[in-house]
Amino acid sequence: MKPTHRLREAIDALYSRGAATSESYTRLLLQCVRSNDVVQAKRLHTHMDLYLYQHNDTFLQNRLLHLYGKSGNLSDARDLFDKMPRRDIFSWNAMLAAYSKSGKVEDLRAVFDRMSAHDSVSYNTVIAGFSGNGCSSQALEFFVRMQEEGFEPTDYTHVSALHACSQLLDIMRGKQIHGRIVATSLGENIFVWNALTNLYAKCGALDQARWLFDRMIHKTVVSWNSIISGYLQNGQPETCIELFFEMQSLGLKPDQVTVSNILSAYFQCGQMDEACKTFSEIKEKDKICWTTMIVGCAQNGKEEEALLLFRKMLLENVRPDSFTISSVVSSCARLASLCQGQAVHGKAVILGVDNNLLVSSALVDMYSKCGETAYAWFVFKWMSTRNVVSWNSMIVGYAQNGKDLEALALYEEMLHENLKPDNITFVGVLSACMHAGLVERGEGYFHSISKIHGMSPTFDHYSCLINLLGRAGYMDKAVDLINSMTFEPNCLIWSTLLSICRIRCDVNNGEMAARHLFELDPHNAGPYIMLSNIYATCGRWKDVASVRSLMKNNKIKKFAAYSWIEIDSQVHKFIAEDRTHSETEQIYEELNRLIKKLQESGFTPDTNLVLHDVVEEEKLDSISYHSEKLALAFWLIKKPHGRTPIRIMKNIRVCGDCHVFMKFVSKIIGRPIILRDMNRFHHFVEGRCSCKDIW
Repeated sequence: MKPTHRLREAIDALYSRGAATSESYTRLLLQCVRSNDVVQAKRLHTHMDLYLYQHNDTFLQNRLLHLYGKSGNLSDARDLFDKMPRRDIFSWNAMLAAYSKSGKVEDLRAVFDRMSAHDSVSYNTVIAGFSGNGCSSQALEFFVRMQEEGFEPTDYTHVSALHACSQLLDIMRGKQIHGRIVATSLGENIFVWNALTNLYAKCGALDQARWLFDRMIHKTVVSWNSIISGYLQNGQPETCIELFFEMQSLGLKPDQVTVSNILSAYFQCGQMDEACKTFSEIKEKDKICWTTMIVGCAQNGKEEEALLLFRKMLLENVRPDSFTISSVVSSCARLASLCQGQAVHGKAVILGVDNNLLVSSALVDMYSKCGETAYAWFVFKWMSTRNVVSWNSMIVGYAQNGKDLEALALYEEMLHENLKPDNITFVGVLSACMHAGLVERGEGYFHSISKIHGMSPTFDHYSCLINLLGRAGYMDKAVDLINSMTFEPNCLIWSTLLSICRIRCDVNNGEMAARHLFELDPHNAGPYIMLSNIYATCGRWKDVASVRSLMKNNKIKKFAAYSWIEIDSQVHKFIAEDRTHSETEQIYEELNRLIKKLQESGFTPDTNLVLHDVVEEEKLDSISYHSEKLALAFWLIKKPHGRTPIRIMKNIRVCGDCHVFMKFVSKIIGRPIILRDMNRFHHFVEGRCSCKDIW
């Protein structure tokens, strides 16, 4: 018979006999403590109360207090403590331990302050409690107070204090404690060595961390984790991987923390296959491993794999936390997958993490990037707390979806709430001004970045203002702004100028911008294509041929433009004049029918946008079958009825003809169309677009 069964039967027998002796209670309670059986201990405690057992001392009650606290039964511990007629230092320390384990740091301090006397155990418990529950400053405060009261810190104290320094990244205080450890010859404990290694690694002092690590005689898995984590946090993933293999060669078995760090290291090195291989070899995957893998895939452009892993995680009955959920929601945002995003939102509600700040902010961003600003606003409005990330998600979301004045009003409200805007805030604000054509207001916001908020404008901010000025026709001011920059313009700045020149057919400034881009990023096809398009628009076909010849000589390949849609959780991808789809015949038949219907309503394809020197008929064929039009036709085949928006995503800027085409379609079929291109969202409703034809 198992000891637990014998213990239960012994207490059953006690209930059948009635009152018991002090020796019986002591013997049985000590058995409960040794087996950590809080259920039988509570039964024994109830029996004592039932028969009004009078305690001669605090021994049994203290043991019960300790067991309740260790098991997390705070209410039982507190109830017992409050009823004790006499309490000694052990009783108080047991309550300190109970509050420490439960994370009740305010109660922990209150109990400590009520004590008439303290010992080293009292201080160690409080310092460990504060340090382990994120109150590092208070932990160090009590570390000093302990010594002022004449108590000598132990190895256990030093470990807690060093952990607090690590959390605060306070290397100076950590070095002081290190010096004290050396001076008092208390540095032989492996836990102290691990804590010191972790401190220096987290604070970026890798040479000192490695010096300590290399001199450890008996390294544990925690030792290896500390140094591997340090190299990872300081941007040296290759060294992490080397240490991982060295650790395995010594016969040490990695734990879940090790594996999580190594997965992150592989992702930082771009070694996706190695990360997947290592992950597949883990027999028992915990929440940290799953989350690391999901986040790694999401951050390396493998959003579909991240969603697949999330489904597998749920099937394995591993409970995701708020960090996992927020990463999966962000993957849905990048894919513009509303259906899957809503499913993850539902899961967040079930798990009770939908009100978490990280999750809520990700949901606002996801709904915005799926073109559903009403849903984004609903989530934002009901957030119990908001930080600058939350506000940014909503401001940028409004700006991307044509709600420019709403974005600016929200920014003013953010300032009224005394939140300090950051760089991303101003990207949203300036983008809203650019889309709304608010030149003076945009310039005012740009200058406020440095004059009012004490920040320096970034490349993104300059790009937004250059775009705003150029689109409004102030090309000279846009060029002057570039020339006045305090740092060298990068590819983003010159690409922005070149893009405006393409819209305005500004050959001179376009050539200047292109020359800079050819020098800065000679293998990027984008500048060649944009310059070629400027020449084509101006009818300079010899220059077009010259640019294309240059591309051929430099072996520069044009990237493919494509569009995609999601129907019934299935993604369908199209390229211009695509005939690879299994339903190609029906798609072209539907699109031709739609074009004919639109032409009857006054739509005329803009063949001037065809940037090839070909006959009119070829131009018409070329422009009629762009990828977004094929995607639209396929959607109408599969979902011919209903009022729900048609959602199309495109990887480059939508052309002028397709933009006009979508406006006509939205009016003819009476259904809204949401098209996301590389610049923004276009909400086509009743023949109008949210971008007001500025994109």
